[in-house]
Amino acid sequence: MANSRRCSVVIPTYNRAELLGHTLESLTRQSLATDQFEVLIGDDGSTDHTTSVIDRYRDRLDLHHLYQEHDGVGATRARNAGIRRAAGEICVMLDSGVMAHSTMLAAHLASHDAAPGPVAVIGYVYGFDLDGGNNSELERLIDPLDPDGTIERLATRRDYSDVREGFYLRYDNDEFADLPAPWIMYWTCNVSARTRQLHDVGLFDETFRTLGGEDLDLGYRLHCDGARFVLDRAARSVHYPHPKDFSQNLTDATINYQHMNAKYRSPVMPLLLATPTIHPFNINDVIAVLDLPPEATRMDRKQAR
Repeated sequence: MANSRRCSVVIPTYNRAELLGHTLESLTRQSLATDQFEVLIGDDGSTDHTTSVIDRYRDRLDLHHLYQEHDGVGATRARNAGIRRAAGEICVMLDSGVMAHSTMLAAHLASHDAAPGPVAVIGYVYGFDLDGGNNSELERLIDPLDPDGTIERLATRRDYSDVREGFYLRYDNDEFADLPAPWIMYWTCNVSARTRQLHDVGLFDETFRTLGGEDLDLGYRLHCDGARFVLDRAARSVHYPHPKDFSQNLTDATINYQHMNAKYRSPVMPLLLATPTIHPFNINDVIAVLDLPPEATRMDRKQAR
């Protein structure tokens, strides 16, 4: 990858033109020079004005619109299309509607540069929840043309912290990385990994037939390949609210958890099927109580030889 781009930003989208526009606007304001990153939009067959929104930013960003026919569950294919085209050493994965702080991309790169080995970086997402509650109030607090100011305002309030904040407060970064299942927090609304390692572990699993859990599946494989998971609060962003159906999302994710359980010989995967009793916020506690054996990482396999 002999070029000036340090990173590739991969964004899947489907009929979310306005949300995508908020994300692209925030990327025009990055402290990282625009010639050091590219933006790859995996479009799963949008029929709204997504193309016109993308065209508005072509003169300000190195943009690539990767269109595919819609099949209902194409988010994994859309992400993979972006990763396959990525020229940057690092892939930063965002969702449509996630607005980046001006230093977010630089923070992701700094986390990778500081690590002696591969890391999977989890950025912080203000306003991110699971059920889309308090949408109207949060919308009033967000200025799509000022993500930095918005994030500074939200940082002073507890009610719009990242939904994972309670989990994060329990651990420092070393404790978090050494959890038996740190990948359970690898939600691709704002994360990064080395492009080469994403290829090495096989990218997102395109055989998933519903949405939800595909990011955990990728995170699990990164974990087993030796990536160390890092929470980077400096890689800040804000999630523009939109309606969610928590019950349907849980049903869809459970189908994918069944797929993951069939794929891997892992004592952890059956725990995913006990949702909602066992969930991302307590699964590491359950693993400890059950004294399940640790996953074999790439380093473990090297030491065993």
